[in-house]
Amino acid sequence: MVAIGFALGLGACATQPADLMLLGGKIYQVDSAWTVAEALVVRHGKVLYVGTANEAKKKYKAAQTIDLSGSYVYPGFADGHCHFLGYGRTLFNADLTDANSLQETLERLHSFFGPSTTGWIQGRGWDQNRWADLDGAYPSLHLLDSLYPNQPVALRRVDGHALWVNSKALEMAHIHGNTRIEGGEIPLDATGQVLGILIDNAMEPVLALIPENMKERDQEAMLKAQKNCLAVGLTFLHDAGLPLADVLMIDEAYRQGQLKLRIYQMIANDDEALAHFERAGPIVSDRFWVRSIKCYMDGALGSRGAWLNAPYADAPGTSGLQLTPTETMRTTLKRALGMGFQVNTHAIGDRAVAHSLELYADVLPQANDLRWRIEHCQVIDPSALPLFAAHGIIPSVQPTHATSDMAWAPHRLGTRLEGAYAYQSLLGVHGWLVGGSDFPVEQINPLLGFYAAVARQNTQGMPQGGFLPRQALSRKDALMAMTIWPARGAHLETCLGSLEPGKWADFVVLNTDLMEAPLGQIPSASVLATYINGELVFEFE
Repeated sequence: MVAIGFALGLGACATQPADLMLLGGKIYQVDSAWTVAEALVVRHGKVLYVGTANEAKKKYKAAQTIDLSGSYVYPGFADGHCHFLGYGRTLFNADLTDANSLQETLERLHSFFGPSTTGWIQGRGWDQNRWADLDGAYPSLHLLDSLYPNQPVALRRVDGHALWVNSKALEMAHIHGNTRIEGGEIPLDATGQVLGILIDNAMEPVLALIPENMKERDQEAMLKAQKNCLAVGLTFLHDAGLPLADVLMIDEAYRQGQLKLRIYQMIANDDEALAHFERAGPIVSDRFWVRSIKCYMDGALGSRGAWLNAPYADAPGTSGLQLTPTETMRTTLKRALGMGFQVNTHAIGDRAVAHSLELYADVLPQANDLRWRIEHCQVIDPSALPLFAAHGIIPSVQPTHATSDMAWAPHRLGTRLEGAYAYQSLLGVHGWLVGGSDFPVEQINPLLGFYAAVARQNTQGMPQGGFLPRQALSRKDALMAMTIWPARGAHLETCLGSLEPGKWADFVVLNTDLMEAPLGQIPSASVLATYINGELVFEFE
């Protein structure tokens, strides 16, 4: 991609000034007509013209013209459900993601912190379902005690819904074999002692003890996270739930001009955050919006915290956990409606999804356009689908969850697998849905989500024919799920999500045609450049 000033065939007919013109590539507008264009013109941070190269050169004189050299342009990629600040913070802790054995996990932890570190030992990403040496069983605290007998250890599972801790952390949190926590589980070993795994709400006593990051560290975390997001073409994120102090910190970072990404921020479902925004009203700017609430109905499937209609196929003694009591949830929904805030509820198991829909239906009028959402929707009873349609409730899904979970999900769900990761069925409710990744649960690269949605395979091309392939999305739908539909899921489709005149000029340049290239090439496609408001914010070197 070459910048060539404003001399590329611009003659006397060019009458209107512009800041930027892109020529010589293939531009996917992702508009209602699914237009593919030759030229894109930007002025004052917004799309001025999209169409033919000849017409662009006749009408406009740009301060800078880019020769795309046959590359491909798309609206800036969006992640409709992620944890931006959480991801940034993980960059300062041990990365245990994709470790294929318990031994590898411990080696990564020890390599990151060493034997002589002080303070809390933290990491994220472990997944016992990947560990052949434990055959899917949970690890014990004794392994962590042997490495760090005198320092507290807290390691989040990959889904963020379980914590592996050592004896020191349990001692500090006053957790023992008789401790009971509503909405949480504390597994015991064969002797009746705490195993060292805390699930969902049972994590809170330990997490509450971990000192908050210094403000300077959080600012560095945000900038590192932003840099990584821009490098994979992300320009717009839905950050899925933060307490008030973190929300206000991010707002201050925007006011100081530190962040360029656009973020649609969900607040945590706690009284401090709700009361603040009831008084202050929403935050609305060109890059940061706070007008939605993140709720939790259940936990995660991998840690057996997802709330199911019937017991787990591989653990008949449990059906998962309801994290937020029904009346607490009902109160939040009514407050949200009065505030004019959207509600986005984490619901993974079929019972959690159905109960969330039932509670929404009690509060919402029919045929509304409030676009309250169910986040994840991993296991669906088909009988629940009509409630999505009747009350305008939007599914929000993360396609890489299907390919990350496919090795063990059949064992968890048994015959209920037929209603799991059902993106095509969910798409049929309204004709659109919100796509995301849930990073750092999954990787931040949106192209991996596109590939998983369409191919229903991992990056090694397995399984042949795809995992539950009838639920795959088309390429067109997969692209809309990471551009225009997340914008719509945030009530921002009039200014984001497609390359149409009047919208903000957020776009990404790739070396690969996502609509035409062999599917196997998609995960390795390269982002050549990322633009926000017509400004170059990342360029491949």
